[in-house]
Amino acid sequence: MTAATTEAAARPAGPPAHDRPGFGRLMLAEWTKIRTVRSTLWSLILLILLDLGFTALFVGLTTAQWDNMTEGDRASVAADPVSFILGSGFFLSQLTVCVLGVLVIASEYSTGMIRASLLAVPRRLPMLWAKALVFALVVLALGVLVSFASFFIGAALIGDKAEVSLGDEGVLRAVVGGGLYLAMLGLFALAIGAIVRHTAGGITGVIGFVLVLAPLATLLPGSIGEHVHAYLPSEAGYLIAKAHQGENDLLTPWQGYGVFALWTVALLAVAAFLLKRRDA
Repeated sequence: MTAATTEAAARPAGPPAHDRPGFGRLMLAEWTKIRTVRSTLWSLILLILLDLGFTALFVGLTTAQWDNMTEGDRASVAADPVSFILGSGFFLSQLTVCVLGVLVIASEYSTGMIRASLLAVPRRLPMLWAKALVFALVVLALGVLVSFASFFIGAALIGDKAEVSLGDEGVLRAVVGGGLYLAMLGLFALAIGAIVRHTAGGITGVIGFVLVLAPLATLLPGSIGEHVHAYLPSEAGYLIAKAHQGENDLLTPWQGYGVFALWTVALLAVAAFLLKRRDA
């Protein structure tokens, strides 16, 4: 027996190297799964309708009631109109991204499709990274488009009450930041879905982080409550969609987005660890 034959015999059995799916093929497979599921399409349509609809509603109502508002409320809107415009639409529309992020991974566990995915990619983690990357790119692209559309609708409605344009300092970064925020929120939700592996439980967990913890943190006394509130994932992350740092903001927009990214990376690391340890 030659040395080459001995070396070949000592290699572990497995699929030939040319049969193993590359990362590009994994991304294509994940894109196919995402775009062919009806819940994805309807969730993205709902994101667009809610965001643009609530932007038009809230900004329109504010403009109509401008003369009846207090001086402080008018000053708050005029200080950062882009944050007011984007926030009007994002408040509820972001929930569709939360739900969709959980569904992208948790639905595979509920239907049993995850077993087929893991059989095709025995190393497991490349499947998770491909799914996360494709989903983040989809939400980022749509999020930036919706953010720009929302801005132009709001800027047109608010008129001369609080003039704002893309050329103003920090405005372009804030509008693009709206898409960045939604993309990171989608990854955050996907990570929780991968950890919980149950659709209802994952959605409850994400909504708890996004809508429940922030009001509760404000009930904590003194600076403790301020710091806890400032470093919550969605509260810190949304700063990227503000043109200017507020007087009471403890973090700058990019610092806040960095905190949100750290939360997301930590949860994805936990999801990756559990994916390798647990049975499908």
